[in-house]
Amino acid sequence: MEKNMKRSKEKKSKKKIWLWIIGSLLTIFLIFLGTAYYTIQKTMNKINTPLVETNDTPDKTQKTITKKEPFSVLMLGVDERKDDSGRSDTMIVITVNPEKQTMKMLSIPRDTRTEIIGHDTVDKINHAYAFGGVPMAMDTVENLLDIPLDYYVFINMEGFLQIIDTLGGVTIQNDMDLTYDSYHYPEGEISLSGDEALIFSRIRYEDPRGDFGRQIRQRQIIEAVMKKASTPSMLLKATDMLDVVGDNVRMNFTVKDLIQLQSIYKKMDNNIDQLSFEAGEGQMMNHIWYYIPDETELQQIKTELKMHLE
Repeated sequence: MEKNMKRSKEKKSKKKIWLWIIGSLLTIFLIFLGTAYYTIQKTMNKINTPLVETNDTPDKTQKTITKKEPFSVLMLGVDERKDDSGRSDTMIVITVNPEKQTMKMLSIPRDTRTEIIGHDTVDKINHAYAFGGVPMAMDTVENLLDIPLDYYVFINMEGFLQIIDTLGGVTIQNDMDLTYDSYHYPEGEISLSGDEALIFSRIRYEDPRGDFGRQIRQRQIIEAVMKKASTPSMLLKATDMLDVVGDNVRMNFTVKDLIQLQSIYKKMDNNIDQLSFEAGEGQMMNHIWYYIPDETELQQIKTELKMHLE
């Protein structure tokens, strides 16, 4: 019973985290739409990156969001560091059915063992981005879930958190005393720069809650950024914030898509269903730890997403 309650709390936490991430991206683009349209269009020219055709997806065409047709999105949160092409630290598949006004969100464990499409290997799913960028990550997730992916949103987390320095830092309520190398985060109210927030969001092994604790901190940072970015005084820094977004976010949404998406998102209310892999298990293979999905659960998830996409 206690285990089920904990799992339920984790699911709710993950749902809130990704609602804030989606909301933050939409807000940064749309809150200044009336006063900074030219700047937004300039930023979108940098951000909008159509998918490169590969041998596996030669006839993938760009969709346009409508109020009726279901669509899907792959969100990639990538931790790109110096001298490293980066691995997708976070992979979230989102399916949206505008007519039913419902959304489903599936978090894929980054250590999931699966076939890497286009690389002819079986490996951790988060290596797909390192091997072949967004196209290979898209192809690999499509193969795992057996559904088409229409859109992607790529976020370089290290660069994206520079927006905190643009805002002049953020303040959060830290619920646990934590230390990582020379960084110390005392319990209570703390102020964070962009660099401090980046380390704070990465801490995992020093927190007894592991990945769950890290997700809590990521949510706190996103909430703090949203709160400060939406204050009237920050309107003067809109251009600087959009510059950071332009350098660290890539997507194949157009401005028209985003406006349509905002309209759909407002109507979702609480019709957002968080899916997750829970029945699988960890397994060591050749001294490497993998997450092995449960086949029955994987099939159930595939069926649910297919039905939602009609």
